Amino acid sequence: MKRSKAALFATLAVIALAPFLGAAGKLDKNLERAFRTINPSDGYAYTKTLASREFAGRLTGHEGYTAAARWAADKFRQWGLKPIGPKEGYLQAYPSPYTVVDKAELTLYLPEDAGPQKGPSFKEMKLLPEKEFLPLLFTDSGDRTGDLVFAGWGISAPELNYDDYAGLDVKGRFVLCFRGTPDDAEKGFQIYDEHRTRMRTAKDKGALGIIYIYPEAVSNPNGDWIEGFTPAMITEKAADLIFKEKGGSSAELKKALSTYKRPISFSLRSKARLAVESRNFPKGTGYNVVGAVEGSDLSLRKQCLVIGGHFDHNGTHMGLFFPGADDNASGSAAVMQIAQAFSKLDGRPKRSVVFALFGGEEMGLQGSTWFADHVPGPFEKVDGMFNFDMVGEGDGIGSGASAEPAELRKVLEEANQYVKALRYTGTIREVGVRGSDFAPFFAKGIPCISFHSNGPHLAYHQTGDSIYRINPDIIADAARLAFLSAYYWADR
Repeated sequence: MKRSKAALFATLAVIALAPFLGAAGKLDKNLERAFRTINPSDGYAYTKTLASREFAGRLTGHEGYTAAARWAADKFRQWGLKPIGPKEGYLQAYPSPYTVVDKAELTLYLPEDAGPQKGPSFKEMKLLPEKEFLPLLFTDSGDRTGDLVFAGWGISAPELNYDDYAGLDVKGRFVLCFRGTPDDAEKGFQIYDEHRTRMRTAKDKGALGIIYIYPEAVSNPNGDWIEGFTPAMITEKAADLIFKEKGGSSAELKKALSTYKRPISFSLRSKARLAVESRNFPKGTGYNVVGAVEGSDLSLRKQCLVIGGHFDHNGTHMGLFFPGADDNASGSAAVMQIAQAFSKLDGRPKRSVVFALFGGEEMGLQGSTWFADHVPGPFEKVDGMFNFDMVGEGDGIGSGASAEPAELRKVLEEANQYVKALRYTGTIREVGVRGSDFAPFFAKGIPCISFHSNGPHLAYHQTGDSIYRINPDIIADAARLAFLSAYYWADR
C-alpha cells in the first residue's frame, strides 16, 4: 500500500529531527540547554527597555531609535554574535528621512441653520488629539483653513475606469476619504491604497491635505513629507458630525462604497482648519541591527536563515509618547532571545543564522527591503526568513507560512510538540500594502514564516501600547517555538 504524501513528509521530518532528538522524543542536551535559556523574564525586560521613554518611541532616523539600535548591538556583541563587518559592526545603515510633529490643532466648522435673514452660520468644534484626530506623522508645517470635499477612497485610477475625483474641484480644499479600495480582489488597486500614492494624487490636484476617516485616531509615519501638504486623520464619530449635513454617516457611506464599487463623492459646506508645526529631516539615517551565528558546515554556511522583526515604532509627537511595546518591542525581544539562545549552542546548525532587527517598518518596510536587497556579510543565499510582529499580547501563537516547501510547515508542527502554544498556521500566498517584514523576502521567492500572538492587540499605534499590556510568557513561547523551528531548518 502506498503512503500518502502527508505520511511521507511526517516520516522525513522525524528522520531529519533525529540529530537533536534523544530517547523518548526529548531534545538532546545541546539543544535543550539553549532552549531552556529562553525565559519570560528576559523577554519582558527587553520589551520594557525598548518601550521606555529613554528611546522616545524608536522613530527610525531619530536619535531615540539610534540609541536603541546601539543598545541592541551591544547585546549582540556581549553574546558573541558575528558582526556584519569590521567597519559597520552590527549596524547596517540606510537612508531614512523622518518628521517630528511638535504641535497640531484641527478645528471643524459645522454649518448651522441660522435662517434666511442671517446667512450662513457655523459651529466651531476643536478636536482632541488622539481622542478625535491625529496628524499623519509626515506632514509639513502650515496653518490652513479650507472647505471639505468627500472623495470616497481618494483614488484616481483611470486605467481601471475608477476615479473618486471625477467632477470634483479640490483645489485649496481638504479631501476627506476612507483608507481602502473599491475592490480588494482587483490587484491593480494595490498601489493606489498606498499612503504615498494617495497623498501625491491629492497634492497634484491642488488639495491642502487629506483627512482620513478611521475608526480610531492612530499614529502613522508611513508616507513622504510633501511641501505645503498637511494630511491628518479623524475618527468616524467626528466624521459623522460632518456628514450630518447630508443626512448620513461614515458607516453608511463606507458600506455604500463597498457595495456598489463606484465613486460616491461630493462637496460639503463644512470647513476645517488644520494648524501644524513640524520638523522634517530629509537626511536621516536608519539602522538594521544585524548579527550572525556561523554555520558548522563549510559548504552550507554561506547560506543563511534570517530571523528578524521590526525594531522601530512611531516616536514622540505633540507631547504624545508612543511606546510600541507590543508593536514591536515584543517581537524584537523574541528575536533577541533566540539570538541569545543560539549563541549558547555548542553544536551549531549546518547553515548560518542571521538575526536582524529592522528599522523603518512603520515607514513602509524600509529596513527589511534594504536588507533583502543588500544582504550583509559573506552570505550567498538567504535560505529562509522567520519574522516576528506583535507577539506580546494574548495566550497563543498564530503564524503564516509559505505554501512551499511543505517541509517548512512540518518544522513548525514538530517544534510545537515541545512548546504547545501554536494555535493556527495560515498560508502566505501573496503580500499587499499592509505586509510585515517578511514581504521583501517572500517577493524574492524565499520561504517565510511570520509569527504573531493572538491578541487582542489593544491600543495599536496609540499611546496605550505600553509595557502594562504585555504577557511575558507568550513572548517566551514565540521565541521557543521559533528557536526549535529555526535550528531544524538551518540544520537540514
